[in-house]
Amino acid sequence: MWRYIFIEEKRRKCANLNGDLTTMVEISRNMMMSTCNFTDCFKGFDKVGAVQCILGAETEDVLARLRVEFTNTTDYMGVDDFEGHLLINPHYLATGDFTDVYLDVIHELVHVKQFLEGKNSDKKQNYVERPLEIEAYQTAVHEARALGLDENRIFDYLDSDLINDQELAKLAQRLDVKIGVF
Repeated sequence: MWRYIFIEEKRRKCANLNGDLTTMVEISRNMMMSTCNFTDCFKGFDKVGAVQCILGAETEDVLARLRVEFTNTTDYMGVDDFEGHLLINPHYLATGDFTDVYLDVIHELVHVKQFLEGKNSDKKQNYVERPLEIEAYQTAVHEARALGLDENRIFDYLDSDLINDQELAKLAQRLDVKIGVF
């Protein structure tokens, strides 16, 4: 019971989003280089409550040191397994829905934190059952709700060509995203 109360209190503190997302953060969508520093591509993320909750007191330092690599080897975004930097598909960055890109950055920053803590995902396990993926998706879904996205929009965010319909339904259920709620 106490753990639940603590988690809910932490979530309230982390959800400090008020107003239009595009006025809070700036994402450089058309990068013409192969790498950059996170803070050169993604401005204002150090002030986002969710990011502060993910990275804690080290938020500014981690973001200042975080490198971003633009590569076609990933469909969307990911974290390099060896160095812990962000991998971003430049086409997705340029053309993806702004809110989806934002939520994916939040999701991937959870993986950056996991990398810094020495946590590795078991690639043999089904993607939607990996504890590290569930943690990252939980954070992104919580942020989506803080932004005011309804359950259908959150479900659409979770939908990806990387998982099939059965896996999507399982992931949504695991994250308590209600399907067909208006």
